[in-house]
Amino acid sequence: MKSVETSGKTVEEAILMAVAQLGVRRDNLNIEIIEQPAKRLFGIIGGKSAKIRATIKRNIKDEVKEFLSKLFTFMNVEAKITVTEDDSKIMVRLSGQNMGLLIGYRGETLDALQYLTNLAINKDSEEYRRIIIDTEEYRSKREETLRRLAKRLANKVQKTRKSIVLEPMNPYERRIIHSTLQNHPNVITYSEGDEPYRKVVIKVK
Repeated sequence: MKSVETSGKTVEEAILMAVAQLGVRRDNLNIEIIEQPAKRLFGIIGGKSAKIRATIKRNIKDEVKEFLSKLFTFMNVEAKITVTEDDSKIMVRLSGQNMGLLIGYRGETLDALQYLTNLAINKDSEEYRRIIIDTEEYRSKREETLRRLAKRLANKVQKTRKSIVLEPMNPYERRIIHSTLQNHPNVITYSEGDEPYRKVVIKVK
């Protein structure tokens, strides 16, 4: 993050100097006081100015929008980008025409966009922020589909007593299968294989 060190007769004056140099509003700055001002003794000896370090606050929502906008321009795709933030994640929702292009086969393109965005936004950050990208409620629909699939296959395993190996899935989708069946009384799940071909196995207990 861009920062400057400035001095002034008072802390307030030093902050105003930083605002002028950085060209941002004061509430967009993190202020660290390096030295408090001190008056001269008898008006002639010693004394020192206030010194502060001002750093522009990170606006992660703007960073996400900027990154995706540049990416979509390169892809020649028009999409409205809506970003919301809470303590646990950054949620990005895309809307527009031809969103199927951004979803791709079984969400592969959407997963790739999410991976690249997480990589770009978190590469120089001390605090990792999880970014989730969705469009047309694809992820919630896919999650519901996988949960139904998991329950249906668990019943089949229970009846036939034969294990079932699912098709390769990404870590997010495998977690859905595992969490859906983690309390099942008669089957267990585990993953086998190497990425990106790692699969979930459902077997009888």
